[in-house]
This record gives sequence, structure tokens and C-alpha cells, in this order.
Amino acid sequence: MQRAIPTCLMRGGTSKGIFLYAKDLPPAGPLRDAVILRIFGSPDVRQIDGLAGADVLTSKLAIIGPPSVPGADVDYTFGQVSFVKPQVDYGGNCGNLSSAVGPFVIDEGIVPPPPDGQDTVTINIHNTNTGAILRATVSVSGGRVCVDGDTEIGGVPGSGARIDLDFSATQGSVTGALLPTGLRVEPLLVPGAEDGSGEAEELLEATLLDAGQPMVFVDAAALLGAGSGPFDVAEAAARLDADQGLLRRVERLRGAAAVRMGIVGRWQDAESLSPYTPFVALVAPPPPGAAAAWDLFAVCVFMQRVHKAYAVTGSVATTAAALLPGTLPHRMARPTDGLLRIGHPSGVMEVHGAVEDGSQPKLLKAAITRTARRLMDGNAYIPWSVWPAESKM
Repeated sequence: MQRAIPTCLMRGGTSKGIFLYAKDLPPAGPLRDAVILRIFGSPDVRQIDGLAGADVLTSKLAIIGPPSVPGADVDYTFGQVSFVKPQVDYGGNCGNLSSAVGPFVIDEGIVPPPPDGQDTVTINIHNTNTGAILRATVSVSGGRVCVDGDTEIGGVPGSGARIDLDFSATQGSVTGALLPTGLRVEPLLVPGAEDGSGEAEELLEATLLDAGQPMVFVDAAALLGAGSGPFDVAEAAARLDADQGLLRRVERLRGAAAVRMGIVGRWQDAESLSPYTPFVALVAPPPPGAAAAWDLFAVCVFMQRVHKAYAVTGSVATTAAALLPGTLPHRMARPTDGLLRIGHPSGVMEVHGAVEDGSQPKLLKAAITRTARRLMDGNAYIPWSVWPAESKM
């Protein structure tokens, strides 16, 4: 026999996730994670016995519950579900999946329907992972979420209705500070390999910043080599994705940054204790000339994989860094009046941002446009042996 759990599959931006209600799950803890892992089909690199898509961008979770803080309309807990180990990481947020929360709660009737004639609804979303309030402005018609529209985003075929996300309140989302070490650029000691390959430790110039998501920025040329021609972001991403030795090097870099940011105590623990955060961004300057469609090239690495597009929370950190003098992204980015166009492997992501400079700089604005769509709803089934009836609460 099996237990049925109400489930919804949503696309949010360039990610897909399984939406579950907190009331339909056990309380937070090992049993809840066991239920989630079984729904997803993890651990299994194909996730063949579950609903997830065997990719870091499609093995994502949203748990929806009533608001627990003043000013919020809903609580949203994000989980990155591993398909290589039995682990659900709640250490950060996914900005792409966040764009699906507003449409979900509107169509589920969690918030009151908008008045006739109103074409947008703004939802205040409490992200329990970080404690931040995200604001999602969703297009509606006749009290229902609009699906069709002319908004296009890189990495998603076609177009959809516009959803505006405001991440302005996400400074210090995990570490408590925009600049966790107080430095805008610093030498980061990347440990040598411990697998006998002989790779020695190295010093790399890096910027560590926390807005939307903790992120470490390094010069793409320092990791990949300068090359003989213009930087090709798609080619760089493909090369990185195909080179396991290079990805392990990036993971050691990420571990060193996690220690500096106070996320873990030892770099070796980052993969097991904090596999999701921080993200790594390899950045490069745009080609010369005003005709280029981007202001900064960036490749994002998370969960030991290359992001096929770009993380929304990572774009918040990237924009804050690019607007803050003295950082590595600021040094490389084309000067901007607040609109940063990030060239990534699937296209271009535009973020409107503003920072207040000073001894303790502040993020004033970070806004991005996405699309989202409900793909399926129904029941997920798990064996009673995973969650026996007597263990319901």
C-alpha cells in the first residue's frame, strides 16, 4: 500500500520544483527528509523511482505553509535535493524557483483574489531558509494567474507572463553581512588536491559577497586560462562541465570560501555540510564596443555542477558586486547606471540594482523579471513503509 501526498510541479524561471504543503508532511527532521527523498527518487542519479528530473535545476523543493512572521503572506522553504546522496540541503534559497511561489499561492487561493480590473498582485514571501521577505508581483486576469505573455528569459523556450521579483531585503542572507569578511577583494588560498594528483595549493584573487546568496567570484581566466580569442561563456561552461578535475578544483575553492565566510569550519566539510552554498561565479569582462548585449560574463557553479543558465539569487549577488567599487566583478563589468546585463551560457539575464557605498555598504535594490508556470498537480505516492500511519505527527 502507498500513502498519497498532494503535489504540484511548477516551473520557476529556469528551474523546476516539486511544491508540497507543510501540513501534508511530517515535521521538519529525518522523517520529513526521508519522505521528500522518496518523492524525488533520491538518491539515484536517474531518479527513476521518483518525480524529479535527474538534474540540479529540476531536483528542487518548495514547502509552502502559513506565514510565521508579520508582513508575510506565506512561508516558503526551499530545499535542494541531492540525487547522489540521501540529502536535502536547506542552506539557501533558489531565486528561480521563488518566482513560482507567487503564482502557486494565488491559484491555490492562499491569498484573497484580486479585485476585478486589477492586473497584478504583489505577494510577500517569507523565505524561511534565510529569513528574508521576497516580493513577487504577478500578472493576473479575472482573479487567476496569467500564463501567456511576451516576456522571454534565457534558458526557457518561448515566452510567458511577466513576474517581477524584488530581492532588495536579502543582504547578508546567510552570513549576516554584504561583505562577510569586510574585504572587497582578497587573496583566497585554494587547498591542493588530496587525491594524489599532485595539484598544489594556489592563491586566487576573489570577492566574497552575500546578497540573495553567498557567492565567491573569481577571474575566469585564472581558472580556465586566458585563451587566444574573445571569451565565449558557453564554451567556458561546456569545458568546465566536462572536466571533473577542474570541477574538483572549483569545489576546493568553494570550500575555502565557505570557511572564510563562516559557513563551515574546514574546507573539506563544505561538500557534505553545505553543498548548496556558497555559489561560485567565474567572471570575465565583456568584449569591447557599445554594441555588446551584456555588461559582464559569468558562469555559475553550484552543487558541483555548472548552471546551464544563471542562478537568480546568484544574479543578485553578482549585481551587488558589479555595482560596488573595488570588487572583482566591478573591475570587469562595463559601467552601468543600475541595469546589469549578465551574459551566461543560455543567454542574458537583466537585473536592476543599487548599492550604497561606504565602510559598511548596503544593498538598496535588486529586481529581476522571470516567468513561471504550473505544469502538473495531483498526488505523489510513497510506500507506507517510508512513513507509517503511526508516524504521521
